[in-house]
Amino acid sequence: MFSSILIANRGEISRRIMRTARKLGLRTIAVYSDADMEAAFVREADEAVWIGAAPAAESYLKGDRIIEAALDTGAECIHPGYGFLSENAGFAEAVGRAGLTWIGPPPSAIRAMGLKDAAKALMEKNGVPVTPGYHGEDQSLKTLKAAAKTIGFPVLIKAIAGGGGRGMRRVDSADDFDAALTSAQREAKASFGDDRVLVEKFIESPRHIEVQVFGDSHDNYIHLFERDCSLQRRRQKVIEEAPAPGMSLAVRKAMTDAALMAAQAVGYRNAGTIEFIVDGSGVLRPDGFWFMEMNTRLQVEHPVTEFITGLDLVELQLKVAAGGKLPAQSEIKLNGHAAEARLCAEDPARGFLPSSGFLEVFDLSAFLDEAPGGGVTLRLDSAVEEGDVVPAAYDSMIAKAIAHAPTRDGALDALGQALREAEVWPVTTNAAMLANLLDHPDFREGVATTNLVEANLDELAEPDDAEHADALILGAVGLRDLNPVNVSDPWDMPDGFRLNASPRATYLFDIEGETRSVKLNQANGAERAHIYGDSFEISLETVRLGDGVVISGAIDGAEVFGVVRALADGPVLFSRGRAIALRSPEFGAALEGLAAGDDIRSPMPGKILDVKATAGQDVKKGDPLVVMEAMKMEHTLTAPRDGKVAEVSATAGTQTAEGVVLVKLEPVPE
Repeated sequence: MFSSILIANRGEISRRIMRTARKLGLRTIAVYSDADMEAAFVREADEAVWIGAAPAAESYLKGDRIIEAALDTGAECIHPGYGFLSENAGFAEAVGRAGLTWIGPPPSAIRAMGLKDAAKALMEKNGVPVTPGYHGEDQSLKTLKAAAKTIGFPVLIKAIAGGGGRGMRRVDSADDFDAALTSAQREAKASFGDDRVLVEKFIESPRHIEVQVFGDSHDNYIHLFERDCSLQRRRQKVIEEAPAPGMSLAVRKAMTDAALMAAQAVGYRNAGTIEFIVDGSGVLRPDGFWFMEMNTRLQVEHPVTEFITGLDLVELQLKVAAGGKLPAQSEIKLNGHAAEARLCAEDPARGFLPSSGFLEVFDLSAFLDEAPGGGVTLRLDSAVEEGDVVPAAYDSMIAKAIAHAPTRDGALDALGQALREAEVWPVTTNAAMLANLLDHPDFREGVATTNLVEANLDELAEPDDAEHADALILGAVGLRDLNPVNVSDPWDMPDGFRLNASPRATYLFDIEGETRSVKLNQANGAERAHIYGDSFEISLETVRLGDGVVISGAIDGAEVFGVVRALADGPVLFSRGRAIALRSPEFGAALEGLAAGDDIRSPMPGKILDVKATAGQDVKKGDPLVVMEAMKMEHTLTAPRDGKVAEVSATAGTQTAEGVVLVKLEPVPE
């Protein structure tokens, strides 16, 4: 075994590899760019070497600098992780020439499987089923279009190099083929430097199922069962699970046998994944899957395989690279069910627009619960921690959330619940969409195809009316308890106390450019919330924890949970995987309906910081009168019109309640 390892990667996978390396007693060396100087993986490494500027082309894709860093630090081996140079045969060869061990397959295997057309031809030759299509040398429009007509529409144009959905286009008719081909070739050229494509039959109801394989230097080959990766956005995976739902023993045997044949065909060593496109239109069939490609590296989704087999795949990679033998196939048992969700810094409601910046809050503590119950185990493989910065230069995935349980429902339930409790701010994430996906009926029934996210994006990404209402109510209750006003006189209470009236409070929020109003009141021992004329029965308990309030209970009988935190820029509600800023609207809007004649009232409970107005003072519209603080934000109340200050009841340093008259105006005498 080795004593030191350099990880030629960053973020989550760098930390993941370090975890196993430390367990085995290896000294860990990280490489980093300008964008990652303060990153968690750099802090955790035993040694870290700067390799260049933020763009990957100037750092993580500079193989010569990485090898130089390995030699300078005394590293014995290089693990490439995934992405970047992990499937670069030239880099793998250079690592070997430098006298270092490459933690991965032979360069020959990388080359054999690196180009989709050559890989498919090789698989077809070795008896592995491949999708009907054209993967020949002639790249002329005439030949490719003729092939598409022969195959039958719809077809899929696919770049022969690279991955990640780039250079890929679905074409439904011959009339659309020319434009789609030009677009795919242009994208492939820009992404991979190679504009060659293949054309294959488009499977109408596709599932994406892959098999984890390993080979060693003793000509042993094993599989570690399958993973279903059908839930994708923009042809990139978002949720993976193992084993695949609906998998029979007959189909599993056919698929794993094909995967092992594929690995043997290229003399494969170390970890690899054979990806199949599967006919998901009905029950899975032994003749209903076709080779798609081989990923000659460790996969992002490897944790689900680790859970169901009990094996550490990184440890197995290191063992194989050091010349060790794989366990026998008969020793590998399938145990329970595991699911993984890719938490990404992106906004699904805005076309998955990436989000970046400082993480004031990054709390996924639910995944750190060592004993969640029901045989459930949770795991978080994260690239970041609270206080880190999410850089804009790299992939949007910031963490992988994984759950394992004896049953599929148990794993999905646990994963969804933990995602709903995620608190991330101000970076936007896809946590809510992931939780919604885990509850989607098609996914729960095990019949989800790769089309599911695209076909249901609006309902997955956008909160419905009930969720909007729940968020407003949770926000109002949280703010009420976050900023209690200590008063002894019932006339000064923030609930609008008056004789023979029920306690009440009004909260105004500026959410997505709209002013929302929530009124809370108690009558006959019951509490209700009112939003734009709709009334809700609420039964909520709150617990104050540090800078936040935890809220749980029911709204109209439905269970709810949320946390309101007082943050630097104001209060934020975390609920159902979403983060909503509870910002007060401009005070002019807030005072609408609260001002009675010339009375300037407090729009919410808070503290008076400064009183600008004095009795007898002439003021102009917009002049500052009172400065107050509420939810860690300062607000200035201004004169709504020209006039004279008749009375000032506000006092600096005191607490005030909602609706209390702070300043009275009178007309300026003529």
